[in-house]
Amino acid sequence: MIRRLALALLLASAAASAQAQDLLISGGPIYTGVDAAPTAEAVLVRDGRIAWVGRAADQPAVDVSTVKVIDLKGAALFPGFTDGHAHLDGVGWRELTLNLEGSASVAEAMSKLSAWAETHPEGPIVGRGWIETHWPEGRFLTAADLDAAAPGRVVLLGRADGHAVVASSAALAAAGIDASTDAPSGGEILKGPDGKPTGMLVDAAEQLVSGLMPQADPAATREAYRAGFRVEAAYGWTGVHFMSAPWRDIPLLEDMAADGEAPLRIYNSVTPDGAQALFASGPRSVADGRIITRAVKYYADGALGSRGAALFAPYSDQPGTTGLMQTSSSEAVPLYEQALRSGIQIATHAIGDRGNASVAEWYETALAAVPADQRPTGEDVRWRIEHAQILRPVDYADFQRLPIIASMQPSHAIGDFHFAAARLGDARLDGAYAWHSLVDRGVIVVGGSDAPVERGDPLIEFYAAVARRDLQGFQGPDWRPDEAVDRATALKMFTLWPAYASFRENELGTIEVGKRADLTAFNVDLMTAPFADIPKGHATLTVVDGVVVHQAD
Repeated sequence: MIRRLALALLLASAAASAQAQDLLISGGPIYTGVDAAPTAEAVLVRDGRIAWVGRAADQPAVDVSTVKVIDLKGAALFPGFTDGHAHLDGVGWRELTLNLEGSASVAEAMSKLSAWAETHPEGPIVGRGWIETHWPEGRFLTAADLDAAAPGRVVLLGRADGHAVVASSAALAAAGIDASTDAPSGGEILKGPDGKPTGMLVDAAEQLVSGLMPQADPAATREAYRAGFRVEAAYGWTGVHFMSAPWRDIPLLEDMAADGEAPLRIYNSVTPDGAQALFASGPRSVADGRIITRAVKYYADGALGSRGAALFAPYSDQPGTTGLMQTSSSEAVPLYEQALRSGIQIATHAIGDRGNASVAEWYETALAAVPADQRPTGEDVRWRIEHAQILRPVDYADFQRLPIIASMQPSHAIGDFHFAAARLGDARLDGAYAWHSLVDRGVIVVGGSDAPVERGDPLIEFYAAVARRDLQGFQGPDWRPDEAVDRATALKMFTLWPAYASFRENELGTIEVGKRADLTAFNVDLMTAPFADIPKGHATLTVVDGVVVHQAD
């Protein structure tokens, strides 16, 4: 069995190398991400690796009959951009289901639902992307809204943050949810004055309707991943840290890599149902590291928009709640200890200040219980907190001391700040989306998009990190502009630091001789362009292991 596995890995590696072209890339600014030599004029790629980087005048002679010459035509080349936190399946499903992004009101969202119902007359309707914070109605969707737009249909529409779903009356009935249904721990079933469910299911309560989702169809799931790969490659991502990767889908992704259907580099942090199997096996990797699975994603709390983020003090705009914890120390710490003994990385979702402080406490308890000589990785555990959105400044020290990688999504700030002050009050904004404060303390801050919660465009994420303004250029007086980072730091957030967070900084993250040829080019120079021009650009070239997986003008 071991010999067959080794042979399969060898053949997969050989196949990947065979597809890689030798490339000579020049014709635009090249930013290497190497502090000592930050720019270059040309890059030579051989057998999927960087073979040479330097000035055009020093370029080695090449045989143009065997080397593909790529003229950047003024586009700027960077180390491969990696989305440090995204949901690859969700990105794909967004392409295949009802997309409510950009809906400006309840009425507009329901108009889109009615149109979808007419063109898709059979089966459940699943969609995502609505968010009420800018709507004139100023409220969540309800089952009554869905029933009026798509009478009698099973409809499930996820809020943009993924932490709440609204279900139609038919969907509630199909799931057996009524006035007597108790919410599971860590969840909430919103109810009206009559005691009946409104249709809104928050955090863990979403599980009550999971059996109505289309993900049970393997063929449809594979098509969703194909769509996700296409979208991410076109955006310029060379890799994705796939958060909450369904454990049942890991063999599928590995098969897709073996079949040449995984054009991007995927680093999986799996759902908790796969934890014990992954603890038992240890890290797994296929296709010369194209698909790596070595982390488990847990949830400490919910999201700010749906008031599920766990806070120490009540929400300013709803004093009756402090949010929802999804787990406890007694549940989390034993799992974290198992992970340490198995060499498995832990990534824990925490958004509220209480959620983040709790995770840091749990990490410290587990690390103290399992000394370094009992861990396959020794001191080098590289555990992460996903989002780390609302911190008490006093808790920055936890990220330094333990240490903890802060995996953060800049676009969340430029969207959330339109309502964060109402949720939190001004004082708590001092620790909100504190990228600069953490970087100043030597914390590794990994940049991601959380797509499909956000659009997933690396240019929007980079812009948000350096400008800390919304896409219209607005910056409110309470947006804490000093928390923006400089461009060199933002580049590391999407290149070198995701490589570090996936234990691959020696192979990825910079344009250096010997490293894998993962490269991204944009038609806008991120290091010099006016901030407002950055999100207007697009990717012109995406290269993974020396293979061009996307090219555009």
